[in-house]
Amino acid sequence: MNGADLLCETLLANDIDVCFANPGTSEMHFVAALDRQPRMRCVLGLFEGVVTGAADGYARMADKPAATLLHLGPGFANGIANLHNARRAATPIVNVVGDHATFHLPYDAPLTSDIESLARPVSHWIGRADLADNVGQRTEEAISAATRSPGQIATLILHADAAWSPTTVKTVGRAPRQVLRQPDMGRIDRAAKALRSGRRTTIIATGPALREEPLKRLDRIANTAGARLMAQQANGRIRRGSGLPVVDRVPYGVDQALEAFAETEQVILIGAKAPVGFFGYPGKPSSMLPEACEVMDLLADGEDMVAAIEALAEAVGVRPDLAARLAERRSPAMPSGRLTADAIAAVLAHHMPAEAIVCDESVSSGFGSFLMTSGAEPHDFLQLTGGAFGLGLPMSTGASVACPDRKVIGLQADGSGMYTVQALWTQAREKLDIVTVIFANRRYQILRKELENVGAGAPGENARRMLDLDNPDLDWVQIAAGMGVEAARTDTVEGFADLLASACARKGPFLIEAVI
Repeated sequence: MNGADLLCETLLANDIDVCFANPGTSEMHFVAALDRQPRMRCVLGLFEGVVTGAADGYARMADKPAATLLHLGPGFANGIANLHNARRAATPIVNVVGDHATFHLPYDAPLTSDIESLARPVSHWIGRADLADNVGQRTEEAISAATRSPGQIATLILHADAAWSPTTVKTVGRAPRQVLRQPDMGRIDRAAKALRSGRRTTIIATGPALREEPLKRLDRIANTAGARLMAQQANGRIRRGSGLPVVDRVPYGVDQALEAFAETEQVILIGAKAPVGFFGYPGKPSSMLPEACEVMDLLADGEDMVAAIEALAEAVGVRPDLAARLAERRSPAMPSGRLTADAIAAVLAHHMPAEAIVCDESVSSGFGSFLMTSGAEPHDFLQLTGGAFGLGLPMSTGASVACPDRKVIGLQADGSGMYTVQALWTQAREKLDIVTVIFANRRYQILRKELENVGAGAPGENARRMLDLDNPDLDWVQIAAGMGVEAARTDTVEGFADLLASACARKGPFLIEAVI
């Protein structure tokens, strides 16, 4: 056994059995070790942003980390944007980043870099394995860090000579896991008192609070106290659809968010952050809450969120027989004619199969359609969390690897889709059951809106050339075909409905270019 074998054995002993990879020379002994482990599923991404984004989508649905395999500092750097998104989603990931052999580092070879400095902004834990004998211990430390609550990102730097050198260490252990603390009853009592005060109260939740049973309990709490329940603007995973409470998100737009909270007197946060603007805008506040609004956290880091919600329900006096307010199965009226973003949402509400996984990076095209699918079949909703474009296609890929028996529907803006378009190749290679809907408006529409929001005026010729995706138009049907994914284009509601229904009834990857 060498150090690379020990790393693989330790990952598998801790139920980490998927590795999304884009390796290079320094990682070849780890690649060889993976080749000796048929229990490990290895998924190649043709760009590191696909690798890290897929690991994010996988862990959100599998409720456990995947490993990534990245090549030195530059390879890690290529994956940073989607690690930023994963960090904002509280996704557990174990990154394995190869580095030069220890004896080669002093020679400052062309690919030598400061990997720690690159990893620090997107990693909760960073460690180096520089000897074969310490690879197992370092891997256990990385896994322990990644599986903390909320999920964290651990980056293990594996030196090439630590990977290829033999080791006499045979012990492969189960990495220690965090034991969640019981909630602080002082916080629970304060929140319960606030809910009973009669003041206008909003509960903002994220994380495990948005899974089915905690969400229903939160709805009963809000109903009992006359409070409003919302999800924070960006969340790793939301359970929604018919049979689930209807929960809206904090609005993205500053003006809409200020209006939503204009009369709010107190906010109770459940794993969430107090709402702020995505950016700072001239003449507009950063906080979306009134100055006099009181903000309180229901729990501290390391405390059991589900237990805190149960304790709050008891403290508020929720009746055992009080049912949650659940959405009935319903769909908006089916439009006709020219395809629009709202029409896509309406068709989706009609044709989405039960237990689908919706991965949303529709950006500006999806802002108004979230509630339109609240009465669709029950589904899990995954979204862009950190604002770094290029997550949608990889996230769909990882979610499908985690849940091969569930249909994945990717809602993808055309501009941001081009950031990690290589994910389509991985979907084809792995024969993943994904329907990708491209919102083809031929422009970075959200940036056109932001140009207006910052007061920079209407776009002129130079600005337009930086914001529009024309001359030439992107041909997503040909792009998908080149990646091995069957595709079709439509610009009518009727055509889209037919394509979506057909794609949802079949297995395998399919892309719909929806021209809006």
